[in-house]
Amino acid sequence: MKELSIFVDESGDFGAYEPHSPFYLVTFVFHDQSYDILPNLILFQNALKQSNLLDCTVHAGPLIRREYEYKNFTIAERKKIFDSLFHFVRIADITYHSIIVEKKHLVEEIDLNVQITKRLSAFLFEHIETFIKYDRIVVYYDFGQMELANILVSIFNTILHNVEFKKVAPTNYKLFQATDMLCTLELLALKAERKMLSKSELTFFISERNLYKMYLRAIQKKQYR
Repeated sequence: MKELSIFVDESGDFGAYEPHSPFYLVTFVFHDQSYDILPNLILFQNALKQSNLLDCTVHAGPLIRREYEYKNFTIAERKKIFDSLFHFVRIADITYHSIIVEKKHLVEEIDLNVQITKRLSAFLFEHIETFIKYDRIVVYYDFGQMELANILVSIFNTILHNVEFKKVAPTNYKLFQATDMLCTLELLALKAERKMLSKSELTFFISERNLYKMYLRAIQKKQYR
């Protein structure tokens, strides 16, 4: 049976536009189950083990900003963890697609729902010939935002007939952690383009140029075609 896994993560919220949070992003990571990524997972696990973080759940944003569980880590330690996950994302046989909405252009509160719905529908219809080849499609989401969850369930079930949904805990799925990183990097690309990177982000990546050269250029090759 041909199966496709789709992991979903978001950045932003469904509230009104705020200058400190001007974007809403939804990132989808696609993994065809016929492609074995176990060797990549083992490499990632071994890298975490070397950092004494075998059971660590990597959260890219807090890792960059030195928040929560990473507050006692040095920048060198945090970069090592970040690069371990980034290497997994780069070499694993996965692709991704991001929906990006700039909230300052929205007029009504419902407009964010409308934009996500339209763009997700357009993406699925654009690639419908590929998606209908799968016997089973499983969408993994943590249901962190019910507004987004409702959109996902509605659109996927309307366009495709073979979709299941599973609530995911980031701890249990490295591909969900990969989705979180890709969503974070897409947001950083937007901020870098507009010279909006925070002090902690610039400290971590050194410069917008280094962020693009070392990370963004590589992940853009993973975009769903």
